[in-house]
Amino acid sequence: MTAEKRRPRPATQYGPTAVAVAQNVKRLREVRNLTIYALSGALGEAGRPITPSAVAKIEKQQRQVTVDDLAALATVFNVSPAALLLPMSEADEVEVTGAGAVRAAAAWAWANSQRPLRLTPGREETELLEFQLYSLPLRVRNSRQHPAGRALNAAQHDVERLIDSSRFVMEGSTAFDEDLDAARVAVERLAAEVNRVGVSHNEWAREMGVWKSDAVKRAKKEEPDGPSVD
Repeated sequence: MTAEKRRPRPATQYGPTAVAVAQNVKRLREVRNLTIYALSGALGEAGRPITPSAVAKIEKQQRQVTVDDLAALATVFNVSPAALLLPMSEADEVEVTGAGAVRAAAAWAWANSQRPLRLTPGREETELLEFQLYSLPLRVRNSRQHPAGRALNAAQHDVERLIDSSRFVMEGSTAFDEDLDAARVAVERLAAEVNRVGVSHNEWAREMGVWKSDAVKRAKKEEPDGPSVD
């Protein structure tokens, strides 16, 4: 009896994110004009060796990557880890493991630590603050939570929505005009907050200059007189 030829068994529990990683490894390898052997060599030089056969299995969805593999692949491809984790699709929605189908723009903003994947109506402000608190180091978080940083985030969101809206023309729809007005308001608010940062900095600098000047004067007054000469 002739033995049946064995086929590679796909990895178990291949969710949508694992599928996206496999597809993106192949996509990025090809756009970077790398052979499987060249990619394997680059990973070895980066300190995370993955054999050519293992790279091939990753692309065929027969071997899932570890988080260290993912970091090394993103480093070698010179992309954000998000470029491996999410589908590079023009679709309005993408699949995210644990969340199901979500808006593509929301998924990318979430993956890039800009805002939560979903917001609960009535709790948007609280959830955004919590997201930044648990997702970002202190210095980055302070920048994001500053009024100018929050205005920047809002402006980016509204401008991206405007650009997306500009791709469609629907008779009788006022969506584009509404998005245009919202983007203009957001950009104006951002400009105002940036100006406030400048004003606050200049006021602080002047106060510090006066304080330093007074401190120098006090120090000079408190200096002991030189040794007396008999």
